[in-house]
Amino acid sequence: MKKTKLGEFEELVLLTVAALQSEAYGVEIKRELEERLKEKLSVGSIQSALKRMEDKGYLTSQFGEPTQKRGGKRKRIYATTSHGRKVLEEMKNIRAGLWSAIPKLAYEVKLA
Repeated sequence: MKKTKLGEFEELVLLTVAALQSEAYGVEIKRELEERLKEKLSVGSIQSALKRMEDKGYLTSQFGEPTQKRGGKRKRIYATTSHGRKVLEEMKNIRAGLWSAIPKLAYEVKLA
């Protein structure tokens, strides 16, 4: 298996882009993550993660059409690449394997 270099925050941003699909632009990504994480995030942290992942080939982006609502500005819309989806699947399998490796008794003892 190829070694994946994806930090926790990057993974969350990449998952959010995959979930939002055509609505995956900066403000909406930020809103979705803040709602799920129950914390405030900076636009800069999200933009930095998006740029890093675009550089790694996990994402692509393109500008949408200008809208009156945005004063004629265009949104940069992100999409996962096949490589990005493969990395997400790899991370999902790694996490699932680790979760299933936790002995049931050890897990129950820690919860008590």
